[in-house]
Amino acid sequence: MTGDSTTTVEVIEGDITALDVDVIVNAANSSLLGGGGVDGAIHRTGGPAILDACRLLRATTLPGGLEVGAAVATTAGGLPARWVVHTVGPRYSRSEDRSAALRWCYTRSLTLAASLGAESVAFPLISGGAYGWPVDDAVAQQVRAVRAAEPGVPRVVLVAFSGQIADLTRRLLR
Repeated sequence: MTGDSTTTVEVIEGDITALDVDVIVNAANSSLLGGGGVDGAIHRTGGPAILDACRLLRATTLPGGLEVGAAVATTAGGLPARWVVHTVGPRYSRSEDRSAALRWCYTRSLTLAASLGAESVAFPLISGGAYGWPVDDAVAQQVRAVRAAEPGVPRVVLVAFSGQIADLTRRLLR
């Protein structure tokens, strides 16, 4: 599926840590020091080099941690990727629309990946797990953000953690 004239968007169901892409996006927590879900899997699989790079960021440019919607790159350690782009998704709120902040995670990560010279980037579903975002809307925000992003990375892979989410993502991309 094509996002624009220079970007191909693919949807797969699988393990983001096993993908051979230039950039894997990490749905990180603001501390950058690991966590559960995708964040924990990326840190475990990538090994200590990722945590060391995150600790250096915390000790220098990000002493307060990474803000929601921001993105920062580190080594990918033992992952097949070249870099990990860490971004912090917002927690879902019934009383406050945080959709724009969720979309920033995708657009800022794509901008950073392009600045690194990446030819391919893989995204998990940001905020769709422990942060409580309704999955259908998290997928809709993901698709909207990727479609609206400036061209710059030729291949974008949206990695779904279930067949149902992969099917929904494909439907929304059509």
